[in-house]
Amino acid sequence: MKRASSSKARSKPSDTGSVDAYLASAPADARAGLQKLRKAISAAAPGAEECFSYGLPAFRLHGRPLVCYGAARRHCSFYPMSPTVMRAHAADLQAYETSKGTIRFPAGNPPPSALVRKIVKARIAELHADRE
Repeated sequence: MKRASSSKARSKPSDTGSVDAYLASAPADARAGLQKLRKAISAAAPGAEECFSYGLPAFRLHGRPLVCYGAARRHCSFYPMSPTVMRAHAADLQAYETSKGTIRFPAGNPPPSALVRKIVKARIAELHADRE
């Protein structure tokens, strides 16, 4: 039996075509934290371009995924997209819930900009090493 499509179908974040639109649609507390995270990532990777990856706001460097971030119902996440980088910074990440490639944080309380920059710089170094 074929399901009828809903006229109120939710659009995917990647359908918005814009990181600004994604952030505008996020709850206010998440928006503030994600904007701070976005600014720290951008400062650490000035040559990176913003895009969407896996339906989330992301940064790409030399055509390769660098990091992404997003809002969930009960938290926000920062995705360094590298288990190696996560392991290398495990001591710095003890205050956060983490998994192989994810750092979860309360919506209004992102990781400090200095830590984000450190992780992004490590990820950039990893991408450069992979190119050689």
